[in-house]
Amino acid sequence: MQFNDERREIVQSASGSEDPMQIPISSKSPRSTQVHGKGSPVNHDRQSRSPIDGRPKKGGCGGKGTWGGLLDSDSSYALDPNDPNYDSSEEYGHPNARKSAPDFDAFKKKATIIVEEYFATDDVDSATNELKELAMPSYNYYFVKKLVSMAMDRHDHEKEMAAVLLSALYADVIDAPQVYRGFSKLVESADDLIVDIPDTVDILALFIARAVVDDILPPAFLKKQIALLPNDSKGVEVLERAEKGYLAAPMHAEIIERRWRVSKKTVEDVKARINNLLIEYVTSGDKKEAYRCIKDLKVPFFHHEIVKRALVMAMERRQAEDRLLDLLKEAAEEGLINSSQITKGFDRLIDTIEDLSLDIPNAQRILKSLISKATSDGWLCASSLRSFSLEPRKNLLEDNFTRTFKLKSQSIVQEYFLTGDISEVFSCIEAENKTSSGELNAIFVKRLITLAMDRKNREKEMASVLLSSLCFPADDVVNGFVMLIESADDTALDNPVVVEDLAMFLARAVVDEVLAPQHLEEVGSQFLGTDSIGGKVLQMAKSLLKARLSGERILRCWGGGGSSRPGWAVEDVKHKIGKLLEEYESGGDIREAYRCIKELGMPFFHHEVVKKAMVMVMEKKNERLWGLLAHCFGSGLITMNQMTKGFSRVEESLDDLALDVPDARKQFLAYVEKAKTTGWLDSSFHYGNSINGKDNGACQ
Repeated sequence: MQFNDERREIVQSASGSEDPMQIPISSKSPRSTQVHGKGSPVNHDRQSRSPIDGRPKKGGCGGKGTWGGLLDSDSSYALDPNDPNYDSSEEYGHPNARKSAPDFDAFKKKATIIVEEYFATDDVDSATNELKELAMPSYNYYFVKKLVSMAMDRHDHEKEMAAVLLSALYADVIDAPQVYRGFSKLVESADDLIVDIPDTVDILALFIARAVVDDILPPAFLKKQIALLPNDSKGVEVLERAEKGYLAAPMHAEIIERRWRVSKKTVEDVKARINNLLIEYVTSGDKKEAYRCIKDLKVPFFHHEIVKRALVMAMERRQAEDRLLDLLKEAAEEGLINSSQITKGFDRLIDTIEDLSLDIPNAQRILKSLISKATSDGWLCASSLRSFSLEPRKNLLEDNFTRTFKLKSQSIVQEYFLTGDISEVFSCIEAENKTSSGELNAIFVKRLITLAMDRKNREKEMASVLLSSLCFPADDVVNGFVMLIESADDTALDNPVVVEDLAMFLARAVVDEVLAPQHLEEVGSQFLGTDSIGGKVLQMAKSLLKARLSGERILRCWGGGGSSRPGWAVEDVKHKIGKLLEEYESGGDIREAYRCIKELGMPFFHHEVVKKAMVMVMEKKNERLWGLLAHCFGSGLITMNQMTKGFSRVEESLDDLALDVPDARKQFLAYVEKAKTTGWLDSSFHYGNSINGKDNGACQ
């Protein structure tokens, strides 16, 4: 089988044609016929586990996860004239009947038109019917290749559309061998695709992983294709990325399924529709129509906006107050708007009541009256609301300063994403937050991660690196994550994978030792129930951290700190650090050692350099490495935060170190004082009191 397939591909490549019938190949073995699925049974009752559109997935060929129809070794088979490897001489004994090149060229043109029209209309049924009407099933592999390759060069919306269409066409229109062959062609052409699509490796890997999750491609596809490709081809990188980067990740099916989900509704669109339905309800009084419109929005996590806008409208149009309150009351009693969304809507109005008072002079008094009515009617629990006083707040200047800091934070982060200059970020934050306000630190954390979530993996990695380099207290970082989760409902309208992104940032903060594991519980305590956004983020973050080799996987989640490699294994980095320190200690050049540390591309892991260097200094009583640390600190390569973490980790290992170095504790105390004198450590650092008592987790 492999000989025939390889021979066919070589001749096709030489001729420049993708027509599977151009090259007559006779005397196929029964096994080759089976692998391509001739006569394999199709189970039309199998349901997909893909939740995309709820349609049944067709043609499992042996059941979920087994792919028996494709890979079984049963020698019985039936010839199929529609099979791309069909050879009429096997059945009738006369020369091969093959399609002409013009037929294939016509198919290619029509396939391109079908794909372009589908991306324009998003009409799955129309695309399906048009492909059926072509009546050239032996060329359907080309349609698979064309659909995916065109989607790769477009937005996430089109990528999701392509995945949905493939799932719909599978088995009924395009049989399993044709899907298999289409993806084979894509992998083989990865070296060509990358010329026009720089992200080919990642995008095509995700398409393959999605096809496996959707049960339209067998998991065995990856290993079989790797064996057929040259080691230096981009196709190998694609398959390895699909297997290790996507399919091996915790909760990979859910993450892959939601990766390209792009909401068609923006926040402003939804707000406008809410406003319109409330105006129409006030005019007509038709509750059924109002409830239908609310359901049609399909944003239950954003129902607090309905509550808030209905209350504001009740305050502005006093004659409509009873009608609007009645709408909210019945919606709450029917479960259309749940209690947490009701509470959140009132809380948001309380937060903005001062601004609202500029337009509605009695706004505070009216709001208090509305709260009283809702509470007495039993659809609001007043005790769960934020504190509300009729006295005006006295911190208006502080609020203005906070708003200014938010704007400046955005500029700082955007500049950092362009330059990667961490020291410049430090300078800007010190200038804007001279009092080291915890509230402003939390705002900066929120702004940093919010902007990173809306960008590519490079910026997400940069955000995690910056977060680990900042010397913010853990409580400020916790508050930043709490603020992020509180606003996640709104963020979800523009970023459907906000839960996954926040969970990964939270888990990464623990691995980078920005937060200790116990801080996760502190974040979770702010949000009740596993169904809340906060509960989901916390649960996913814990799952990521509990997974096997979690530290390594989380460190590699966005590319390993900007290294040229797709990601470093923790043990690899530790080994490289040990080697470079040994080389320098034995007489190496300080500039070379500095360059090697910098090229690791993992500034959040520099505490390991400090720890290993200090251990070697105490073991060999040779302060040459102390000079290297001084050079790295003086140039800004190793920050005070990383120095502190490094010394803390040395302290934690003193019991073991003392077995080989009896005076290790005495030496460590002396070096701590020396480090304080030179400014490496803050004066608050004391022996026996590791920084924040942090658990080193996966980085040990």
